Amino acid sequence: MTEPDDRRTMPYERTRGAYTVTTDRTRLDLAAVHAFLVHAYWCEGMPREVLARAIANSLCFSLLEEGRRQVGLARVGTDSATFAYLMDVYVLPEHRGQGLGRWLIECVMDHPRLAGLRRFSLITRDAHGLYSPFGFRPLAHPERYMEIVKPDLYRQPPGAGMPRDPQESQ
Repeated sequence: MTEPDDRRTMPYERTRGAYTVTTDRTRLDLAAVHAFLVHAYWCEGMPREVLARAIANSLCFSLLEEGRRQVGLARVGTDSATFAYLMDVYVLPEHRGQGLGRWLIECVMDHPRLAGLRRFSLITRDAHGLYSPFGFRPLAHPERYMEIVKPDLYRQPPGAGMPRDPQESQ
């Protein structure tokens, strides 16, 4: 096992005018993030507890106004060696049109933990123009990709649609 890399534990932070992008978990406002994402088309209805677990296991980039108010987010799931998946990217509507989304993605792409990855993926319905300048392209071989999708998972009663405990069937 190698020694911990300081780049993994030290918060990454960039400032532009009144805005800051930071990976400092203590500055992420879970309530504000949830207030936006619970209505986003890609995770509508996500329970706060699920989001809290997702954030705890991700590399999160908070977009803050005046260093305090959460006005955007980008979340990355990664092994920090070969693969990353970009998700939950947003900028509040009243802060759009200032290039903040582009800057947020620049910060993600510049993060040392995400350097040298073999594959970096994302899914978007309508923001291709935001991501393509950073090298994101449609799948070269979509026939090779497989997925499990449960679009109504967050609209089901708690526990519904969850895999059964294999111990229960014995």
